[in-house]
Amino acid sequence: MQASTQSDQPAQAAVVGIVMGSDSDLPVMQEALEILNHFGVPAEITVASAHRSPQRVSEYSRSARRRGLKVLIAGAGGAAHLAGVLAAETSLPVIGVPIASSPLTGWDALLSTVQMPAGVPVATMAVGRSGARNAAILAAQILAVSDSKLQEILERYKEELAEKVADKAASLQKKLPTP
Repeated sequence: MQASTQSDQPAQAAVVGIVMGSDSDLPVMQEALEILNHFGVPAEITVASAHRSPQRVSEYSRSARRRGLKVLIAGAGGAAHLAGVLAAETSLPVIGVPIASSPLTGWDALLSTVQMPAGVPVATMAVGRSGARNAAILAAQILAVSDSKLQEILERYKEELAEKVADKAASLQKKLPTP
């Protein structure tokens, strides 16, 4: 599944690959896709399981650079070895998103994703939707190192975040009694 970021222009080749361990992870990983779309970063999304389809994961990771991908985002729950397996087979940056899909509410996924051996780095985000959003932002920041237009979009995004906080603070002040 490839996401287009420009509806009135031909789809650009994906530069970020989002891989989920299961299609049940889509509600979480959709957050990453939406952020990338907001920034105009073309992305693709697929399902590949480190445990149930290891050859699929290996082929995806090994072919990623050749297919034009520059950053990989992996979302997985449970044992959550997906990000590590991807990172073992590519030199592209890999960002892991632990998903709370087991009775351990994401702790297992977090620990599996963050405990990588030396030489196999995975940037690990928070568990769940905020982690998926941050993974997309980090992917965009990595790409923006060599893309001044994307850097400007990210700077505006940060300014918008600050404006939202200022608006909320002003709104709160209006609700509070004056001393």
